[in-house]
Formats: sequence, C-alpha cells, structure tokens
Amino acid sequence: MRTQIGIVGAGPAGLMLSHLLQREGIDSVVLEARSRDYIEGRIRAGVIEQWVADLLVDIGLGEHMRRVALLHRGINLSFSKTLHHLDFQDLVGKSVTVYGQQELVKDLIAARLAADGSILFEVGDVSVHDVSSERPTIFARHDGQDIELNCDFVAGCDGFHGICRASIAAALKPFDRDYPFAWLGILSQSPPPSNELIYAHHDRGFALFSMREPERSRLYLQCRPDEDLDRWSNERIWDELHRRLDGTATLVEGPVLQKGLTPMRSFVVEPMQSGRLFLAGDAAHIVPPTGAKGMNLAIADVRVLARGLAEFYRTGRGDLLARYSQICLQRVWQAQRFSWWMTTLLHRAPDASAFDLRRQEAELDYVISSQAASRSLAENYVGLPFDR
Repeated sequence: MRTQIGIVGAGPAGLMLSHLLQREGIDSVVLEARSRDYIEGRIRAGVIEQWVADLLVDIGLGEHMRRVALLHRGINLSFSKTLHHLDFQDLVGKSVTVYGQQELVKDLIAARLAADGSILFEVGDVSVHDVSSERPTIFARHDGQDIELNCDFVAGCDGFHGICRASIAAALKPFDRDYPFAWLGILSQSPPPSNELIYAHHDRGFALFSMREPERSRLYLQCRPDEDLDRWSNERIWDELHRRLDGTATLVEGPVLQKGLTPMRSFVVEPMQSGRLFLAGDAAHIVPPTGAKGMNLAIADVRVLARGLAEFYRTGRGDLLARYSQICLQRVWQAQRFSWWMTTLLHRAPDASAFDLRRQEAELDYVISSQAASRSLAENYVGLPFDR
C-alpha cells in the first residue's frame, strides 16, 4: 500500500488530521487497533474550547454539534458553602461547548467514510520503521493479512500507550509528574445539579459535577490513586457527592450507568517529532482533566501539523514542519500550567494542613472577587488564541 500520510490511531487527533488533510487534497490511511463500535462508544472528555467549536463549523463538521451540544457561558466554583458563577462571556467574550468526544469521533468517521477516506479498524502488530528516511514504512496486520504501508510521513496519534512514541523514545526527553490522588467517576441517568459545570472545593476533597446531556450527569470525586472501587457502593458515592456539594446546589440521584477511576498525571515529551514521525495528542502529552484541555490540545496539534504538511506539498518547503514541536509545545506548556494550577487550587493534598486549606479558600475567594483573576481563569479555560 502507498499513501502520503500514514496515521496511527483513530481518536480525535488521527481522524481530525485525516479530515484536514483531505480538505487539502492530501491522501492518508488511518490504522486503528480497536473496532469502530468500540471507539464510537468510548466515553471521554466533552468540553471543547471556543476555537475548536468554530473550527468544526468551518470544516463542515458542526451540524450535529449545533443540534445536540450544550453551550456554556461559564463555570461554577463551590466552596465555603457558597456557589459562585464565573461568566466567561462577560469576562472574555467567549464560551465553551459540552460535546462528548465519542460524538466528535462519530462525526469524523462518518465524514471520512463519506469522502472515501481509508480507515482500517482492528489492526494488529503495528510497527513503524525508517522514520529518518524519506520513505518511512508502517507494518501491520489486518483481516489476517500482513500490510506494508509506504508513506511520506507518519503521524503518531495512538495515545499514551501507543507504539509510535516508543519507536523514537531515544530521541525524546520526557517530563512527568504524578499527582497523589485520582478521580472516581460515575455516569448517572439523572439531571446535573446545574446547567454549567460545578468545581467543588471541600475539606473532604474535590468534586466535579458535569454533564453529557440534559438528563445524564458525569460526576467525579477525588480519591486515592490506588482506590479499590469495590469499596465504593453507589450509596457511598452519592453520599460523598452530597457532602462535597455542601448544599450549594440540588443533587438528584439516578441509576449509575458507569463507574471508573481516572489517574491524575502531567506528561510531556520534547520534541514531538523525530525524522518524519510526528506525535500528536496523548502520544505526546497528558494533562490532568481539571482544566479540560486534553482533546483541545490534540486538535491544536493536528491543526498545526496539517498546515505544515499542506505547505510541504504545495511549495516543497518544510519550514512549518521543522517548527512543529516548537509551535505545539508553547501551547502544551501553557495548558500544563493552567491544568496544574486548577488541580492544586481545588484538590486537597494528602498531607494538607489547616493552613493549606485556608490558603486555598483565600485563593478561591481572590479568583471570584478580582476581575483580573477571574478573567485570567476564563481566558485559559475557553482556550488561548490559536495564532499568536
């Protein structure tokens, strides 16, 4: 097989890259280890920044989002038994949109297949070779047959545990930080306690009250990284959620549809490229979910990469491709800073003293009472300007 761009991974990064390249007349083949049903049903993050929502409309993927997504003007901060609203529209003139990652994946797959795009699902034994040459190759196995995919470039969009980053590990420098807590999350068939997300700081730990749709809530509790989910009955989870909301809103209980544990970590590799292999999304960086940046960063990466590849095929120049890591990492580190700040602001550290808790409350009070502080949070949350 022969293609211009071989893309490993059919998450938002890989599929978006393939879509953007097709609009530039550039061929690609997407290789995905999982089945189509699996990746379309996988529940993931659902907050997209203003520029991402605008991009989806611009590239013809906004119709379904406009029908079913939830537009949020801001967020709520709950602490000291009081609920405080930050209105992003008033502060910075922008909003965010709640649109599940699985919905975006469905949109992208449908668009790619409608355009006769090549997506191979349930591909195994993937390996990447000769990325330092002008003709890198991807070997894989699909439908019982061996595949040799010859490319001009390879995009590693295969997530944190994928094979692409590992294949160039010697050329990369990792930056890693683990946090001493995790999130215990449930998906509940019940309305959320607010029309917009509630970030709750409490002496017992952090809680997040979000939603996937008007009658389905996504709720999280701070817990230990090694938490045993068998010790958390539904009754115990609801009781803890009520306690951490602390009466600042009305929480309606409902059937628990899913339950899981989300680790908290920060991770970045530099550079995000080696030879003709480019990493994007979770393959290159992980952020704590507190700042709602993961999917947005993945789409930012492939937008930069698509522009660089378009320049290469249009003019023969590789200037943008050479600067891919530099451009992306500036945004990545800004998002890491914001996600770290939100995480440390709202969570209770295991060794937190009474002084630490009062300091956190003072900082939260400063955020909601200072227009400059509120605007800074809003500016980062809705997404920093893309072209700076």
